[in-house]
Amino acid sequence: MHPQIESAFNEAENRYLHPEELGVITQYVESLPKRMQTYCTLRDKEMTIMQQVADQLVKTLPGETTEALERSIKNALLVMRYCAMGMLLNNEAFVKERLRTWMGQTMKAYHSQTIDSALYELLTQALNQALTPQQLSFFNPMLAAAQAEFLPQDQPLTAAALGW
Repeated sequence: MHPQIESAFNEAENRYLHPEELGVITQYVESLPKRMQTYCTLRDKEMTIMQQVADQLVKTLPGETTEALERSIKNALLVMRYCAMGMLLNNEAFVKERLRTWMGQTMKAYHSQTIDSALYELLTQALNQALTPQQLSFFNPMLAAAQAEFLPQDQPLTAAALGW
């Protein structure tokens, strides 16, 4: 749950909520049907999106092993699912917490930074084709939060690196 909403619910035990606290809850509740629609779109188009990314990744990195490419693609599927859940919850911290422990370590252990950087650039392109601008406005902050957790620190923060 979004930290501000969770905080408001906790405060409701002690007092009635202030108008600005109710505004945060109202904004979330009003956006929830659109977030759910985006989630369903991602769920329904996941294989198509990832197949497009996988096909392009093989062309982009012909020297990489099939095993390495498959590992990165499977990890990206998990990242997409965490991002989709984070989007439903409207909670970037959820995404960061879920990825912090394993994604960066996996990239370092398998030296997959090159593959993963190319993969997420291709994923961003595929998502831009598969989702509407409004859906992207819900999902992209989660993907950017995920990428910030595992992109190499020396990589410049460009629009592509942030998933925009």
